[in-house]
Amino acid sequence: MMSSAVGLFVAALLCFCSSAFGQAGVDGQRGVLVFCDDPSVQKAVTSALHEFNSKLTVGQKLALFEIRVAKKTEDGSDSMYYLEFTSRRSDCPAGGSKNWTDCDYLPTGSLAAISCNSTVHMNEKETVTKEVYCNVDGYISSEKATCLGCPVEIEGNSEDLKVPLLASVSKFNSISNSTHLFTLNRVSHATRQVVAGFRYKLRFDMKKTTCAKAEHKDLNDLCVPDEDNMEFANCNATVDMAPWRLEQPGVLLAQCENRALPLPRRRPPGWSPLRNRDPPPPASSPSRSPPSIQSPSKAPAKDESSEEDTTASKPSASPNANNHPFHCPSNPWKQFKPVQPVAPSQKPPLAGEFSDTDLLS
Repeated sequence: MMSSAVGLFVAALLCFCSSAFGQAGVDGQRGVLVFCDDPSVQKAVTSALHEFNSKLTVGQKLALFEIRVAKKTEDGSDSMYYLEFTSRRSDCPAGGSKNWTDCDYLPTGSLAAISCNSTVHMNEKETVTKEVYCNVDGYISSEKATCLGCPVEIEGNSEDLKVPLLASVSKFNSISNSTHLFTLNRVSHATRQVVAGFRYKLRFDMKKTTCAKAEHKDLNDLCVPDEDNMEFANCNATVDMAPWRLEQPGVLLAQCENRALPLPRRRPPGWSPLRNRDPPPPASSPSRSPPSIQSPSKAPAKDESSEEDTTASKPSASPNANNHPFHCPSNPWKQFKPVQPVAPSQKPPLAGEFSDTDLLS
């Protein structure tokens, strides 16, 4: 009889412990869910992005898009936040003194938001980011690198490619037998490798322009593609650069052919072409310019609003009501307005495409 009573007591104790600490295993992380638009959560995310951006060596800084999940544990006056959020590339270059909070989203390039997660310690005196990771392809961070020294695939419209592409096109124009200058048309593949400096491997094609070599030594604003007498060339190029040495890029051209590169039937994962002729992702409504990533924060969930009202410490700071439990995901930090591609038949440069002015800058 006594053993049965002890067994029931132990079972009850285990049930109590399970209910008291069961939230520690939610989604594999410790902590209880908190509001995504809580000022302390926003402060923690701001700290995490500041820390991540401080480690970027090339490319663009990241800016917050949405806070997806926020959890919290407390130990006296100390709090630990476990965060999942999305970010976007900004118009502020890595290494600059400008904070990401003063930047705008980069309107060109990939439309997909970048997933991030972080752990942030906070008390009354300080806010410290313990760890932060953002799934950014092609970026080099001193904390995160899958293979130091290995080639890393980067997007064809990356700002980092302007100089090596300009050097490659200039090299082609200096050695080709054509009577006219060629200008960049499309980048199909690009990688960057850290060696003694940076080594770029490029695959791109070019269009013949209206500028004759006898009249124009280099490309300029007058050199536009000759649409009446179209002629293409493509090359593989290896470009070595070490900007800190104040040396000219070293360019090696190989396998140059007098034809355009074929368009890929499907895009490899993580790659965006310089000239995007495909429509925006189908999940996005055709009548809305922002991408589909914003849609979850605007979809109401009225049947769960009672739970939100009983636990909310304050209403959402956003002018748009967020009826999701715990106001997650949060409303976008800023509206994302991507530049839509221009029809290929038009002569102005396509959105996201390098123009001759870009290459000369």
